[in-house]
Amino acid sequence: MGRNSDNRSQENINHTALLTPPVNSGNIPPADSRQRVKQFMQNIQDEICSALEQLDGEAKFREDHWERKAGGEGRTRVIREGRVFEQGGVNFSEVWGDTLPPSILTQRPEAAGHQFFATGTSMVLHPRNPYVPTVHLNYRYFEAGPIWWFGGGADLTPYYPYAEDAIHFHQTFKSACDAHHPEYYPTFKRWCDEYFYLRHRQEQRGIGGIFFDYQYASGTLYVSSQTDTPAAVYSQQVGKVTRNWEDLFAFVQSCGKAFLPAYLPIVNRRQETEYSDRQRQFQLYRRGRYVEFNLVYDRGTVFGLQTDGRAESILMSLPPLTRWEYCYQPEPGTPEAQLTEVFLQPQDWV
Repeated sequence: MGRNSDNRSQENINHTALLTPPVNSGNIPPADSRQRVKQFMQNIQDEICSALEQLDGEAKFREDHWERKAGGEGRTRVIREGRVFEQGGVNFSEVWGDTLPPSILTQRPEAAGHQFFATGTSMVLHPRNPYVPTVHLNYRYFEAGPIWWFGGGADLTPYYPYAEDAIHFHQTFKSACDAHHPEYYPTFKRWCDEYFYLRHRQEQRGIGGIFFDYQYASGTLYVSSQTDTPAAVYSQQVGKVTRNWEDLFAFVQSCGKAFLPAYLPIVNRRQETEYSDRQRQFQLYRRGRYVEFNLVYDRGTVFGLQTDGRAESILMSLPPLTRWEYCYQPEPGTPEAQLTEVFLQPQDWV
């Protein structure tokens, strides 16, 4: 697919509070940007799937290749009924088209009228044992005319609280962030706490990790219409940060490669922990929160559905089993109560 050659003048660009500085030769992606990012996204899918199959020891990923009529294709890989993983999916996709969906234009209206290209990998794993946390990862890249950006992150959703697991997960991603900029982790950790929040429940989805979006050559690290959240305030204090395309691509690669060392040690610690029906039922109940978030708030789900993506691939993030219980309240002082009262409250894990 060829690049859009639209060279509209600065006066015709809709500058908003979220718009980065005018395009110039310093922030134009390299000619092979799309191929390089696509290759990385495929490679990280391969690496993660191989490691997870080895960890599980029984189940293997099923791969489905799909094509999008309006432009694009992908590889969906799903693992089911394994020793460790009850169900999980690791997706790769690349899509292109003439018009960006509303979910993107709301945040980046200056991209309107341009052809777009998007590629990324996404993953959600739902382990069988309630003591092994659910985990999510997503990294993506967009181009729309002269506009481009990277986004992504990873976060952990435990059902039973272990502080050492939360510390390990956050420290691993902090190290990946710190290798590129000292303000990445403190900003993107706050953004993650803000993003993975169920407003209708007034509770966090999990213990967070990192989350970032619309990362471009220059501008503030936090890009949103919100101005008074912890992430927004912290980013305002940091001020504008200048990077180039290569800097951000290197950062995303480091984050992608940090997943396995962040998650596998946690699985190895918890996978043999004995549990009863009580823990299993609580796991299924808390999975309901995961479903609520992914269907109501998740940007990837909304983008996929608005671009007529493959529904089975988009919704592979949902768990195979879950339950809802009317007005459920855990018994005071139990681990189930501690999860939401203490453990899921945003805190500095490192």
